[in-house]
Amino acid sequence: MSPNDPEVIDVRPEERLDVARIEPYLRERLLNATGTFSLRQFGGGHANLTYLVTFGDDEYVLRRPPLGPVPERSHDMRREHAVLSQLYRVFPLAPRSFALCTDRSVSDVDFVIEERKRGIAIRRDLPERFRADPALARRIGEMLVDTLASLHTVDAAAVGLSELGKPDGYVERQLTGWVGRWEAACTPDTTAADRVIAWLRDNLPSSPATGIVHNDYKLDNMLLDGDDPAVITALLDWDMCTLGDPLVDLGYMLVLWPERDDPKAWRATGMPTWRDGFPTRAEATARYAAKTGFDVGSVQWYYVFNIFRFAAILQQIYARFERGQTHDERFRPFGAQVNALILAATALV
Repeated sequence: MSPNDPEVIDVRPEERLDVARIEPYLRERLLNATGTFSLRQFGGGHANLTYLVTFGDDEYVLRRPPLGPVPERSHDMRREHAVLSQLYRVFPLAPRSFALCTDRSVSDVDFVIEERKRGIAIRRDLPERFRADPALARRIGEMLVDTLASLHTVDAAAVGLSELGKPDGYVERQLTGWVGRWEAACTPDTTAADRVIAWLRDNLPSSPATGIVHNDYKLDNMLLDGDDPAVITALLDWDMCTLGDPLVDLGYMLVLWPERDDPKAWRATGMPTWRDGFPTRAEATARYAAKTGFDVGSVQWYYVFNIFRFAAILQQIYARFERGQTHDERFRPFGAQVNALILAATALV
């Protein structure tokens, strides 16, 4: 590990782990766990807590849920382990999970130990050295679409994941679940979403296909080659993965795909797809349809649903900040961003 790795920081004081219990547990279960132990933290991400575990020269990633109460069935480390202990066999961009800890004498929450993948992360904007290359931006956009299409055409049964979810009624359950999470996370300053919710309920689509759904598919959940960021080295954050309607993933990606003419506020919560060269949302949708063969005629519903869903995700994080369950100042602006998303969704229905 480079001591100057920009993604790795000292563990935040409020997010420390009980090393005295975790270290011996890991030494007993990992093949290469004989060197000197150290623990640091990956500074990115807004929900699950992610740590770099090292034993000498051997590195692993530890992931656990965020601090404070979390919504039922979210931040599911057991689900993530079930997926990543198998999926890497046919989808090598998924890091392999080596161990799942559910022992409350070791940790007060479940955690997983996974393969360390390497690459750079692109978050709100392209690194400056890449911004003047529209051809590269286009290839990054095409990679985003092609990777999603590749995941959605994986045969889940071939890697023992046919029981991962219940595809029948998936979209309706998703809507019901996210409405419930939204209502539980609302704070006094939250804009009402009643009109959006009613439209979504009245216009439920018929799912065109069943596939593995990542459920948090976006550029900053990827690691990319540092020399050519149009080459993906890993797809991360699998705790919400399931079997269901893959167009839910497509709609989520499109919500995070701001274009140059969109309001600048959208750039704060999306990918840097407003930069010159990136495909438009329409081009991304057409490429996805061509790669998968799926009918995308009802994509507008998935787009609106995912504006609402993304607002609910940010609201859950913002609520934890407002309630003092986390003091990370990155979360303070989320309340205003949530309200902007709800107003945008309302304008589309």
